[in-house]
Amino acid sequence: MSSISWASGSDQLPPEEMIFGQSPQMRVIRAKMEKVATASVPVLIHGASGTGKETIAKLIHRWSDRRDGPFVKVNCPAIPEALLESELFGYEKSAFTGAYDSKSGLVEHAEAGTLLLDEIAELSLSMQAKLLELLQNGHFSRLGGTESKKVDARIECTTNRSLENEVSVGAFREDLFYRVNIVAIELPALRERRQDIPPLVEYFRNRFNREYGRSTPPLAKRTLKLLLEHRWPGNIRELENLIRRYVVLDSEETVVDELLGAELTNFTSQLSGNDESVSLKSLTRQASRDLERRIILHVLHANNWNRKEAARVLKVSYRGLFYKIKSAGLPGKKQRITAVERSRPEEAL
Repeated sequence: MSSISWASGSDQLPPEEMIFGQSPQMRVIRAKMEKVATASVPVLIHGASGTGKETIAKLIHRWSDRRDGPFVKVNCPAIPEALLESELFGYEKSAFTGAYDSKSGLVEHAEAGTLLLDEIAELSLSMQAKLLELLQNGHFSRLGGTESKKVDARIECTTNRSLENEVSVGAFREDLFYRVNIVAIELPALRERRQDIPPLVEYFRNRFNREYGRSTPPLAKRTLKLLLEHRWPGNIRELENLIRRYVVLDSEETVVDELLGAELTNFTSQLSGNDESVSLKSLTRQASRDLERRIILHVLHANNWNRKEAARVLKVSYRGLFYKIKSAGLPGKKQRITAVERSRPEEAL
């Protein structure tokens, strides 16, 4: 992925009903965005990786009176420190070895538009000082130049860190923090807006079916239940990539395997933590359930979802296996489930 990109306000975005969903947190965010879009002030967008910070920044640009101007994104951690100043502010001829001509920087490209500084907490203190002047009065100088230039661009910043904490440890300038933090938008993690997962799943499935020329059917309701229970550390981006794999591979088993594997990883991370309130009894019970579920799933896979044969291999009764499959929330048949079974999940076993 390029560390620099720019596009007009018509740059394609997901439908707004997908961006905001049904969660109360996102309704509050939308109302704030509608207000800030009409005022050309800096916006700081907080959120964990994968929560859609860049999408929100683009939408503010689209709703603003700068929508016909450029939207210029700078991925701060992706550009080497030695190149960042010249990329941002440009340079004059002979400013350094190899500078045979003058070149405008990304700040100038954002004239009459929006400049997005993605992951601003990654900037060095020296670059923060240079950025401060731009935010104070819109002025900057090219590398190797003496002329002060002025640009009219809205500054938007994103970060997955707490800038207040970065200020307290001396990693981020306090004066710059107050300049970029005129309006702050905090995006919730996907696990805090679980009601939006089912429509997002369908949106991504339909989108990737079109993109890859597939006709992959909707996920079974039991699989959707696993999606709703997942913690989603990678947020919307993790969900998007999971559904992309489902469509490309046309295999619901892949989704189930991945989600169950993530549960086991989460369990082991609890074991390695230092939380004194962790109960050995409850963790042992959870580990037993997780291991049993994975063994049953593996045997079902190995026997092409023949439950009778799986029961024989596991040395349990057919009825006992049936109960365990149902209790574990596992699909009872190989994941090519019919439309009737999808609409009546209680009969899928």
